[in-house]
Amino acid sequence: MARPPKLNLPLRDGVAASALACPAGPWPLVLDFLTERLPLVSREDWADRLGRGDVLDDQGQALPPDAPLSRCQGRRLYYWRWLPSEPQVPGEVRILHQDDHLLVADKPHFLPVTPKGRYIQQTLLTRLRRLTGLADLSPLHRLDRETAGLVLFSVQPLHRDAYQRLFRDRSVAKVYEAIAPDPSMAIGLAATGPGTATATPASLRFPLHLATRLQEHPVDFMQMQTVPGEPNAFTDVDLIERLPGGWARYLLRPSTGAKHQLRAQMAHLGLPLQGDRIYPVLQPVEAEPDFSHPLQLLAREIAFTDPVTGQPRRFETALRLAV
Repeated sequence: MARPPKLNLPLRDGVAASALACPAGPWPLVLDFLTERLPLVSREDWADRLGRGDVLDDQGQALPPDAPLSRCQGRRLYYWRWLPSEPQVPGEVRILHQDDHLLVADKPHFLPVTPKGRYIQQTLLTRLRRLTGLADLSPLHRLDRETAGLVLFSVQPLHRDAYQRLFRDRSVAKVYEAIAPDPSMAIGLAATGPGTATATPASLRFPLHLATRLQEHPVDFMQMQTVPGEPNAFTDVDLIERLPGGWARYLLRPSTGAKHQLRAQMAHLGLPLQGDRIYPVLQPVEAEPDFSHPLQLLAREIAFTDPVTGQPRRFETALRLAV
Protein backbone atom coordinates (compact mmCIF):
# COMPACT_ATOMS: atom_id res chain seq x y z
CA MET A 1 0.00 0.00 0.00
CA ALA A 2 1.40 3.36 -1.01
CA ARG A 3 2.03 5.91 1.69
CA PRO A 4 -0.22 8.95 1.80
CA PRO A 5 1.41 12.20 0.61
CA LYS A 6 3.29 14.17 3.22
CA LEU A 7 1.12 16.40 5.35
CA ASN A 8 1.40 20.17 5.05
CA LEU A 9 1.42 20.95 8.76
CA PRO A 10 1.59 24.45 10.26
CA LEU A 11 4.71 25.89 11.85
CA ARG A 12 5.03 25.68 15.61
CA ASP A 13 6.98 28.66 16.94
CA GLY A 14 8.69 28.96 13.58
CA VAL A 15 9.67 25.28 13.33
CA ALA A 16 8.38 23.06 10.53
CA ALA A 17 7.26 19.51 11.26
CA SER A 18 9.78 16.72 10.66
CA ALA A 19 8.62 13.46 9.07
CA LEU A 20 9.87 10.05 10.20
CA ALA A 21 9.15 6.73 8.46
CA CYS A 22 7.75 4.14 10.85
CA PRO A 23 8.77 0.60 9.78
CA ALA A 24 7.64 -2.71 11.16
CA GLY A 25 9.72 -3.76 14.12
CA PRO A 26 9.90 -5.20 17.61
CA TRP A 27 8.67 -2.07 19.43
CA PRO A 28 5.29 -2.49 21.16
CA LEU A 29 4.63 1.25 21.38
CA VAL A 30 5.32 4.32 19.28
CA LEU A 31 7.10 5.60 22.40
CA ASP A 32 9.49 2.64 22.30
CA PHE A 33 10.23 3.22 18.62
CA LEU A 34 10.92 6.95 19.05
CA THR A 35 13.16 6.38 22.06
CA GLU A 36 15.35 3.92 20.14
CA ARG A 37 15.31 5.66 16.76
CA LEU A 38 15.94 9.20 18.09
CA PRO A 39 17.95 8.59 21.28
CA LEU A 40 19.13 12.20 21.69
CA VAL A 41 15.68 12.80 23.16
CA SER A 42 15.01 10.90 26.39
CA ARG A 43 12.12 8.49 26.84
CA GLU A 44 10.61 10.84 29.42
CA ASP A 45 10.76 13.73 26.96
CA TRP A 46 9.12 11.69 24.21
CA ALA A 47 6.38 10.69 26.65
CA ASP A 48 5.83 14.37 27.48
CA ARG A 49 5.68 15.29 23.80
CA LEU A 50 3.16 12.56 23.08
CA GLY A 51 1.12 13.72 26.04
CA ARG A 52 1.14 17.32 24.69
CA GLY A 53 -0.04 16.22 21.26
CA ASP A 54 3.31 17.01 19.61
CA VAL A 55 3.58 13.73 17.70
CA LEU A 56 1.06 13.08 14.89
CA ASP A 57 0.18 10.19 12.62
CA ASP A 58 -0.10 10.54 8.84
CA GLN A 59 -3.72 11.62 9.20
CA GLY A 60 -2.70 14.55 11.37
CA GLN A 61 -4.08 12.96 14.55
CA ALA A 62 -2.17 13.29 17.82
CA LEU A 63 -0.73 10.03 19.12
CA PRO A 64 -1.11 9.37 22.88
CA PRO A 65 1.80 8.02 24.99
CA ASP A 66 0.32 4.49 24.91
CA ALA A 67 -0.25 4.39 21.12
CA PRO A 68 0.69 0.95 19.71
CA LEU A 69 3.28 0.91 16.95
CA SER A 70 0.90 -1.14 14.79
CA ARG A 71 -1.16 2.05 14.36
CA CYS A 72 1.70 3.62 12.37
CA GLN A 73 3.68 0.80 10.78
CA GLY A 74 4.49 1.49 7.16
CA ARG A 75 3.42 5.11 7.55
CA ARG A 76 4.91 8.38 8.68
CA LEU A 77 5.09 10.08 12.04
CA TYR A 78 5.37 13.85 12.39
CA TYR A 79 6.99 15.78 15.21
CA TRP A 80 8.43 19.24 15.85
CA ARG A 81 12.08 19.52 16.87
CA TRP A 82 12.52 21.25 20.19
CA LEU A 83 15.36 21.65 22.68
CA PRO A 84 14.90 22.37 26.39
CA SER A 85 17.59 25.06 26.23
CA GLU A 86 19.69 26.78 23.56
CA PRO A 87 22.43 29.41 23.66
CA GLN A 88 20.72 32.77 23.14
CA VAL A 89 22.44 34.29 20.11
CA PRO A 90 22.60 38.11 20.20
CA GLY A 91 21.76 40.34 17.26
CA GLU A 92 18.60 41.04 15.28
CA VAL A 93 17.54 39.49 12.00
CA ARG A 94 16.71 42.15 9.43
CA ILE A 95 14.70 41.51 6.25
CA LEU A 96 16.17 43.65 3.47
CA HIS A 97 13.89 42.50 0.65
CA GLN A 98 10.78 40.36 0.29
CA ASP A 99 8.51 39.64 -2.68
CA ASP A 100 6.51 36.65 -3.94
CA HIS A 101 9.64 34.78 -5.00
CA LEU A 102 12.62 35.91 -2.95
CA LEU A 103 13.53 37.02 0.57
CA VAL A 104 16.89 38.56 1.49
CA ALA A 105 17.94 38.89 5.14
CA ASP A 106 20.94 39.99 7.17
CA LYS A 107 22.30 37.26 9.47
CA PRO A 108 24.10 38.28 12.66
CA HIS A 109 27.37 36.67 13.68
CA PHE A 110 27.03 33.31 15.50
CA LEU A 111 23.49 32.59 14.23
CA PRO A 112 23.25 29.32 12.23
CA VAL A 113 21.29 29.49 8.99
CA THR A 114 19.31 26.28 9.60
CA PRO A 115 18.50 24.09 12.63
CA LYS A 116 21.33 21.76 13.57
CA GLY A 117 22.85 20.32 16.74
CA ARG A 118 22.12 22.55 19.74
CA TYR A 119 20.38 25.24 17.67
CA ILE A 120 16.75 25.14 16.55
CA GLN A 121 14.99 28.31 17.68
CA GLN A 122 18.24 30.27 17.54
CA THR A 123 18.64 29.97 13.76
CA LEU A 124 18.06 32.38 10.91
CA LEU A 125 15.48 30.15 9.23
CA THR A 126 13.37 29.72 12.38
CA ARG A 127 13.50 33.42 13.24
CA LEU A 128 12.42 34.36 9.70
CA ARG A 129 9.61 31.79 9.67
CA ARG A 130 8.34 33.27 12.93
CA LEU A 131 8.55 36.79 11.52
CA THR A 132 6.86 35.99 8.20
CA GLY A 133 4.76 32.88 8.82
CA LEU A 134 6.19 31.42 5.57
CA ALA A 135 6.46 27.67 6.15
CA ASP A 136 8.04 27.06 2.70
CA LEU A 137 10.87 29.53 3.23
CA SER A 138 14.12 27.80 2.27
CA PRO A 139 17.75 29.06 2.16
CA LEU A 140 19.36 29.15 -1.28
CA HIS A 141 22.93 29.03 0.02
CA ARG A 142 24.82 28.87 3.32
CA LEU A 143 26.98 31.06 5.47
CA ASP A 144 29.14 29.72 8.29
CA ARG A 145 27.58 30.24 11.71
CA GLU A 146 30.35 32.70 12.59
CA THR A 147 29.95 34.77 9.39
CA ALA A 148 27.50 37.69 9.22
CA GLY A 149 25.68 39.23 6.28
CA LEU A 150 23.41 38.46 3.35
CA VAL A 151 21.48 35.21 2.98
CA LEU A 152 18.92 34.57 0.23
CA PHE A 153 15.77 32.47 0.63
CA SER A 154 13.20 31.17 -1.83
CA VAL A 155 9.62 31.87 -0.84
CA GLN A 156 7.93 29.20 -2.96
CA PRO A 157 9.10 25.62 -3.66
CA LEU A 158 8.19 26.16 -7.32
CA HIS A 159 11.07 28.60 -7.83
CA ARG A 160 13.64 27.12 -5.45
CA ASP A 161 15.62 25.14 -8.01
CA ALA A 162 15.85 28.06 -10.45
CA TYR A 163 17.48 30.22 -7.77
CA GLN A 164 19.72 27.44 -6.48
CA ARG A 165 20.90 26.81 -10.04
CA LEU A 166 22.40 30.31 -10.03
CA PHE A 167 24.76 29.26 -7.24
CA ARG A 168 25.52 25.88 -8.81
CA ASP A 169 26.36 27.57 -12.13
CA ARG A 170 28.43 30.31 -10.45
CA SER A 171 26.13 32.97 -11.86
CA VAL A 172 26.10 34.99 -8.63
CA ALA A 173 28.61 37.79 -7.98
CA LYS A 174 29.51 37.83 -4.28
CA VAL A 175 31.58 40.34 -2.34
CA TYR A 176 32.79 39.75 1.22
CA GLU A 177 34.52 42.11 3.60
CA ALA A 178 37.08 40.91 6.12
CA ILE A 179 39.49 42.21 8.75
CA ALA A 180 42.86 40.47 8.92
CA PRO A 181 46.45 41.41 9.72
CA ASP A 182 48.09 44.23 7.78
CA PRO A 183 50.56 42.35 5.53
CA SER A 184 53.28 44.90 6.20
CA MET A 185 53.14 44.03 9.91
CA ALA A 186 52.20 40.33 9.81
CA ILE A 187 54.65 37.55 10.53
CA GLY A 188 54.80 35.05 7.70
CA LEU A 189 54.15 31.36 8.26
CA ALA A 190 56.90 28.90 7.40
CA ALA A 191 56.18 26.72 4.39
CA THR A 192 56.35 23.43 6.29
CA GLY A 193 53.52 21.49 4.71
CA PRO A 194 49.99 21.56 3.26
CA GLY A 195 47.91 24.47 4.44
CA THR A 196 50.79 26.79 5.32
CA ALA A 197 51.66 30.03 3.58
CA THR A 198 54.16 29.87 0.71
CA ALA A 199 55.32 33.49 1.02
CA THR A 200 55.64 36.10 3.73
CA PRO A 201 52.62 38.44 3.87
CA ALA A 202 54.88 41.49 3.40
CA SER A 203 55.77 40.25 -0.07
CA LEU A 204 52.15 40.14 -1.24
CA ARG A 205 50.95 42.65 -3.85
CA PHE A 206 47.29 43.58 -4.03
CA PRO A 207 44.93 43.08 -5.72
CA LEU A 208 45.77 39.42 -6.16
CA HIS A 209 44.03 36.36 -7.54
CA LEU A 210 44.03 33.19 -5.46
CA ALA A 211 43.70 29.81 -7.14
CA THR A 212 44.22 26.99 -4.64
CA ARG A 213 43.15 23.42 -4.07
CA LEU A 214 41.24 22.86 -0.82
CA GLN A 215 40.33 19.52 0.76
CA GLU A 216 39.18 18.43 4.19
CA HIS A 217 41.89 17.94 6.76
CA PRO A 218 42.45 14.20 7.39
CA VAL A 219 42.45 14.63 11.19
CA ASP A 220 40.80 17.97 12.07
CA PHE A 221 37.63 17.48 10.01
CA MET A 222 36.49 21.02 10.83
CA GLN A 223 39.38 22.43 8.81
CA MET A 224 40.10 22.65 5.12
CA GLN A 225 43.71 22.49 4.02
CA THR A 226 45.57 23.73 0.95
CA VAL A 227 47.16 20.90 -1.01
CA PRO A 228 49.00 20.55 -4.31
CA GLY A 229 46.89 19.85 -7.38
CA GLU A 230 44.39 21.40 -9.73
CA PRO A 231 42.79 24.47 -8.11
CA ASN A 232 39.17 24.20 -7.01
CA ALA A 233 38.85 27.49 -5.07
CA PHE A 234 39.20 30.91 -6.71
CA THR A 235 39.08 34.30 -4.97
CA ASP A 236 40.13 37.85 -5.83
CA VAL A 237 41.55 39.67 -2.80
CA ASP A 238 42.14 43.39 -2.42
CA LEU A 239 43.40 45.41 0.55
CA ILE A 240 41.22 48.52 0.78
CA GLU A 241 42.10 50.12 4.13
CA ARG A 242 44.83 49.94 6.74
CA LEU A 243 43.48 50.07 10.29
CA PRO A 244 44.98 50.84 13.72
CA GLY A 245 46.65 48.07 15.68
CA GLY A 246 48.21 46.24 12.75
CA TRP A 247 44.94 45.27 11.06
CA ALA A 248 43.60 45.89 7.57
CA ARG A 249 40.28 45.70 5.74
CA TYR A 250 39.99 43.47 2.68
CA LEU A 251 37.45 42.86 -0.07
CA LEU A 252 37.13 39.22 -1.13
CA ARG A 253 35.37 38.19 -4.35
CA PRO A 254 35.05 34.39 -4.52
CA SER A 255 33.94 32.78 -7.77
CA THR A 256 33.64 29.34 -6.17
CA GLY A 257 32.04 28.23 -2.93
CA ALA A 258 34.26 25.63 -1.28
CA LYS A 259 33.78 24.97 2.43
CA HIS A 260 35.56 27.66 4.51
CA GLN A 261 37.09 28.95 1.27
CA LEU A 262 37.80 32.52 2.35
CA ARG A 263 38.98 31.61 5.85
CA ALA A 264 41.29 28.87 4.61
CA GLN A 265 42.74 30.93 1.75
CA MET A 266 43.44 33.98 3.92
CA ALA A 267 45.15 31.76 6.50
CA HIS A 268 47.15 30.22 3.67
CA LEU A 269 48.41 33.72 2.83
CA GLY A 270 49.54 34.17 6.43
CA LEU A 271 46.64 36.58 7.05
CA PRO A 272 44.09 34.66 9.18
CA LEU A 273 40.86 36.54 9.81
CA GLN A 274 40.40 38.32 13.11
CA GLY A 275 38.35 36.20 15.52
CA ASP A 276 38.80 32.94 13.57
CA ARG A 277 38.75 29.93 15.94
CA ILE A 278 39.38 27.41 13.16
CA TYR A 279 42.28 28.87 11.14
CA PRO A 280 45.19 28.65 11.24
CA VAL A 281 44.89 26.58 14.46
CA LEU A 282 41.67 24.80 15.43
CA GLN A 283 40.58 25.95 18.89
CA PRO A 284 38.69 23.70 21.34
CA VAL A 285 34.91 23.82 21.19
CA GLU A 286 33.60 26.16 23.87
CA ALA A 287 31.15 24.79 26.43
CA GLU A 288 29.44 28.19 26.34
CA PRO A 289 29.80 30.38 23.22
CA ASP A 290 31.78 33.60 23.66
CA PHE A 291 29.88 36.18 21.63
CA SER A 292 32.32 39.00 22.41
CA HIS A 293 34.84 38.20 19.66
CA PRO A 294 33.03 37.51 16.37
CA LEU A 295 34.79 36.36 13.24
CA GLN A 296 35.43 39.49 11.19
CA LEU A 297 33.91 38.24 7.95
CA LEU A 298 30.85 39.80 6.34
CA ALA A 299 28.83 38.78 3.26
CA ARG A 300 28.60 42.33 1.96
CA GLU A 301 27.09 42.30 -1.53
CA ILE A 302 25.39 39.89 -3.90
CA ALA A 303 24.24 40.42 -7.50
CA PHE A 304 22.63 38.25 -10.19
CA THR A 305 19.95 38.18 -12.87
CA ASP A 306 16.69 36.97 -11.35
CA PRO A 307 15.74 33.68 -13.08
CA VAL A 308 12.03 34.23 -12.39
CA THR A 309 11.57 37.90 -13.31
CA GLY A 310 14.60 38.42 -15.57
CA GLN A 311 15.48 41.58 -13.64
CA PRO A 312 18.99 42.46 -12.45
CA ARG A 313 19.24 42.10 -8.66
CA ARG A 314 21.79 43.60 -6.31
CA PHE A 315 21.65 43.59 -2.53
CA GLU A 316 23.98 45.09 0.07
CA THR A 317 24.14 44.31 3.79
CA ALA A 318 23.20 46.88 6.39
CA LEU A 319 25.71 45.35 8.84
CA ARG A 320 29.23 46.59 9.49
CA LEU A 321 32.32 44.94 10.87
CA ALA A 322 33.60 46.25 14.19
CA VAL A 323 37.23 47.29 14.13
